[in-house]
Amino acid sequence: MRHNKAVNHLGRKSGHRKALLSNMASSLILHKRITTTVAKAKALKPYVEPLVTKSKEDTTHSRRVVFSYLKNKEAVTELFRTIAPKIADRPGGYLRILHLGFRKGDAADMALIEFVDFNEAALASGTKKEAKKTTRRSRAKKAEAAPAAEPEAPQEEPKAE
Repeated sequence: MRHNKAVNHLGRKSGHRKALLSNMASSLILHKRITTTVAKAKALKPYVEPLVTKSKEDTTHSRRVVFSYLKNKEAVTELFRTIAPKIADRPGGYLRILHLGFRKGDAADMALIEFVDFNEAALASGTKKEAKKTTRRSRAKKAEAAPAAEPEAPQEEPKAE
């Protein structure tokens, strides 16, 4: 029985699992989104989110702590310079997991894991939805309003000779 054992071991020994999560976290930070299996995405989310929270405070200590997990200078720099200022006001929930379906070769359940604030397509569509207001009106009212506007438009000025 595996009661109270919340860590998904992903079929790997601890050293291999730590290296896998570190490399995936670095790739996620550098590319802002990656495609992987659902199990790995769910394991990666609680690994990365504390690092993002730690990056909100840009101190030498927090950089060293994050570097001990990531072991990649470029990823640490990207996290502190680009990602941290953009998510500074967000109180958590920095990542999103979207299910993509099944992989063709082995039918593994695939997912896209991405930073919430770095998805330009979703941010753009979100602002357009708020700006657009739709009302439910019948076509008859539009048809009646159109002829009423037509006689006013073609007014001609009298020519002075």
